[in-house]
Amino acid sequence: MVRLDRIYTRSGDLGQTSLGDGSRVSKTSQRILTMGVVDELNCQLGVAAALSQNDDLTALLAQIQQLLFDLGADLCCPVPDDSSRDQCPRIADYHVTWMEQQIDTATDRLQPLCSFILPGGAADAACLHLSRAICRRAELEFLVLAAESAGINSQVGILLNRLSDLLFVLARCANNDGQNDVLWNPGRAISKES
Repeated sequence: MVRLDRIYTRSGDLGQTSLGDGSRVSKTSQRILTMGVVDELNCQLGVAAALSQNDDLTALLAQIQQLLFDLGADLCCPVPDDSSRDQCPRIADYHVTWMEQQIDTATDRLQPLCSFILPGGAADAACLHLSRAICRRAELEFLVLAAESAGINSQVGILLNRLSDLLFVLARCANNDGQNDVLWNPGRAISKES
């Protein structure tokens, strides 16, 4: 269990921070930037959960938030050469399979899409759409990290890709199973007469 006696340590005052293995890196490193976007995503999911009136959705979002903390720990701890010494939670293929099962279960409730939809509708749906966009940014930051760094677990990127899909589907579920989705009307936003 993690124990935090003090919130401030002063160890980061000069722009450095520690990774899970004790190594020091710049707060502007790609690993820290990626972790920051994952944290932002988790915060936004907390807002969506707080706004939700659906207990099942709130419980699922709580599971996802826990999983995102594991994902953040995975990012924070470079994968060691000797896996027998790895003490860090790691994202694995079974996490991705679970995410795909959640997508399939939620999708079964929805009417098929006949148009692109705008991010909006109910308050929790709008928060889930914003979460989806943040998740896509986290995935992109991860891809930059993976391209330039060793000690990266590729399952993290796969999970973020699936999570953005799940968040899209959950946003539709929050919009009365897609019945209250805001549809895109191509070319009709502004008329020539306006």
